[in-house]
Amino acid sequence: MATANEVRLYVFREIIEPARRQGKTNVSFTSSDVHKGMGLAQRYPLVCSAIDADKFLDYAKVTLVKRDGPKQSTTAKWVFSIR
Repeated sequence: MATANEVRLYVFREIIEPARRQGKTNVSFTSSDVHKGMGLAQRYPLVCSAIDADKFLDYAKVTLVKRDGPKQSTTAKWVFSIR
């Protein structure tokens, strides 16, 4: 079973770092993107909680620009500025 730290690591390695390497200044993704990418089943609350945590901001060295959608749902979406 996946943990919040595994979710944060996945997002960092598979979404944040590739965007940085491409020279992007912002990156956006949904909980569904992460959920599918990690092969999870019915773990949307875990994904949302892991990314909403301040710990993620520090870990990934990003700044939250915008958060849309319900608190814990398939349609939760984040936009981060990459420092």
